Order: sequence, then structure tokens, then C-alpha cells
Amino acid sequence: MRLTSPVSVAQVKVLRCIPAIEKKDTLLGQYVAAGDKPGYLDDDTVPKGSVCPTFAALTLFINNPRWEGVPFIMKAGKALNEAKVEVRVQYKDVTPGIFSDIPRNELVLRIQPDEAIYMKMNAKTPGLLTRAIPIELDLSYKRRFERAKIPEAYESLILDAFKGDHSNFVRDDELDVAWEIFTPILHWIDGKDGEAPKPEPYPYGSRGPEKLDEFINQYGFKRSNTG
Repeated sequence: MRLTSPVSVAQVKVLRCIPAIEKKDTLLGQYVAAGDKPGYLDDDTVPKGSVCPTFAALTLFINNPRWEGVPFIMKAGKALNEAKVEVRVQYKDVTPGIFSDIPRNELVLRIQPDEAIYMKMNAKTPGLLTRAIPIELDLSYKRRFERAKIPEAYESLILDAFKGDHSNFVRDDELDVAWEIFTPILHWIDGKDGEAPKPEPYPYGSRGPEKLDEFINQYGFKRSNTG
């Protein structure tokens, strides 16, 4: 008998509130040569003129009372300037007061590399100055748990499989609902509904296509250079 986790039930419930991703909420890219690094089409194994994307940014929405109108922006790509997996929750601008031009507060969950949870927030500079500076409340696992063995993600999952623990695996109904969200946009990318879209070029080692900031900003996100 397989037990049903309340967390899994809640995940499926949320997924059912997410409509299929639309074309207007999607940005595709394909990396090109930069410096001594070859582009995607320079690979002999890639068909000439391929429009296969190597980068994608998309936005989805959860149509329920709690998350109505909140954009969830997802980005993934190859040959970018850095390799990392993180979740970044950006809060709205603070109410104007004695401080001005301060960055937004953010909660960041870094999955890899170097697992960490940190809160980016603004604090008044100590002393007589009336100025706010961004600081971090940081829990970096390697620094906090120096003597602990922190397994890789797949090491934990393999151990769970041996133990018969399904709690960290995707249920079949959850997988079905997730595919309903992504299948229409994947068919569009594959050209099953007509001509496949041509991805935007971006240099090897960059953040992504030139239109990335414009794409993200339209949903109200403000990029900060403070990490």
C-alpha cells in the first residue's frame, strides 16, 4: 500500500490552478560563439540551421486566492555565465519614507552550488547617517555545518529509493498535471502547430538573450546587482 502525503496532495492542488503557458510569456534563446567558445550550431552533431533553443525563460501564474496575479518566472539555459540552481522571492518596494532608492528585500534559497538560505534586506547604517544599505541574514550550510556530511541531491534520492520512501518523488497524477501545463508550449517550440519559433541569439558565457531584462521587467521584477 502506498501512503498519500498531504504535501503531495497540496502540490497537485496548486498545479491544477496553473493554466498552460502562453507564447507571450515565453522567451527562447540559442547561444552563439563568443571568444574561443563555439556556438551551438558550430557543433558537427547539430543539424544545420537548427532552431532548437538552449535557453528558455517563461512565466506562469497560479489562479487561486493566495497567489492571484503573482508572476512565477523560470529560467534555464546552457553556456551561461554561471551554473546555479536557486529560488528567489522578491518582495514589493517598501513604503517611501526617510529612505529612498533602496533595493527590494529578497529571500533566496540556493540549491546548488553551496546550499544556502539567505534574506537580503535593508538596514540603516550605524551612526548618525540616515542611509540604508543592503545586508544579508545568511545561512550557508558549509559554513554553519562544517563537520556534517552534506550529500548530493541524487545521493539522497537513491537512498530513499532503497528505503522505499516515496515522499521526495513526483506522484503520477502530479506528473500528469505538470505535463498539461508545459505540453502546449513544447508543441509550439517543436513546430507541431506550424513553423517552430526562432530563438534569440546570446553570446556564450552571457546571462542570456539581450531581451531577457525587458522580458522579466514586464512582470514587475527589478534586478539587483547585490547578489
